[in-house]
Amino acid sequence: MFYREAGDFHTSYPSDNQTFPIRLDRYRYYAVLAVAFGVIPFLINDYWANAILLPFLIYSIAAIGLNILVGYCGQVSLGTGGFMAVGAYACYKFMTGLDIWLPTGPEGEYVRYALPEINIFFSVLLAGVVTAAVTVLFGLPSLRIKGFYLAVATLAAQFFLVWMFNRVAWFYNYSASGQINAPERGFLGIPVTGPATEAWATYLFCLIFTVGAAILARNLTRGTIGRKWMAIRDMDIAAEIIGVNPMRAKLTAFAVSGFLVGVSGALFFAVYLGAVEVGEVFGITKSFLVLFMIIIGGLGSIFGSFAGAAFLVLLPVFLKLLGVDLLGFPTDIVAHMQLIIVGALIVIFLIMEPHGLAQLWRVAKEKLRLWPFPH
Repeated sequence: MFYREAGDFHTSYPSDNQTFPIRLDRYRYYAVLAVAFGVIPFLINDYWANAILLPFLIYSIAAIGLNILVGYCGQVSLGTGGFMAVGAYACYKFMTGLDIWLPTGPEGEYVRYALPEINIFFSVLLAGVVTAAVTVLFGLPSLRIKGFYLAVATLAAQFFLVWMFNRVAWFYNYSASGQINAPERGFLGIPVTGPATEAWATYLFCLIFTVGAAILARNLTRGTIGRKWMAIRDMDIAAEIIGVNPMRAKLTAFAVSGFLVGVSGALFFAVYLGAVEVGEVFGITKSFLVLFMIIIGGLGSIFGSFAGAAFLVLLPVFLKLLGVDLLGFPTDIVAHMQLIIVGALIVIFLIMEPHGLAQLWRVAKEKLRLWPFPH
């Protein structure tokens, strides 16, 4: 009664293979997009933007990127925080004018060549491209190692990248504080970075990238590339026997994952925070946070990436409202309760429901399809 396929029939392969073959799913998808683009910008305020919507959108992009690598291709990665830092620092360099130092003579003198500043929209995209290249570089060990050893290799990338951004002053333009601060930039004449921004502008700017990331990931995972990723994930030796190139499949997964993670890091720095110190913002905690999102949301699921990001963004807000504001608990106790809840949920999901919230949603839809005659 609530969720039916009656009346849905297809007369061609393209209509049968579309992303949402059921009419009700398409209508729901269009309704969500209409509300996201046409309603929320008129209702949003600074609290909703900074506490809920911007973190949800940015973390969703990072979770989609990591899910492509871990959930679809089976390559374990613990370097998400470091790769987000690459996106943030690359975006900063493109926004402020990429400077290149070249030698001019045998005495070792150098001259500085500065490229022009790049629009914030293209800076974010270029930051994703740079992060994709760096991620592929650190993904090369996946051609020889996997599992725990690959996780350790990506963990080494996390620590190395954070160390490099702290030590090499060129990345933060030789600032005395060691921080990078997003300059005031706009898109289509509307400020999206800096103190003059409005909540609806930053929300729509991040929403465009989030929708684009979801469409890109959905189409890639449903096509030939996605099937190769899943073949490598399920059994790489068998995939190679049937003609899948392991090197190409793994490196493309690292590249696409790195691109999306880099975009999320650029947005996290430029649009959401505005100022970043790499050790505090993009440390190992960030890598585990994004990993927990896809574990709770569901590995190998685009919807699971959104569900996990929403859950871990809303959980601290809910606990603060319930524990601190309503029940009067100390803030530190509520913070520890959050860690306990997240840890317990990870154990529960890994044991009882490895496919996370996405599988619970699929089961609920199956129940609605058959209700009231489940047998």
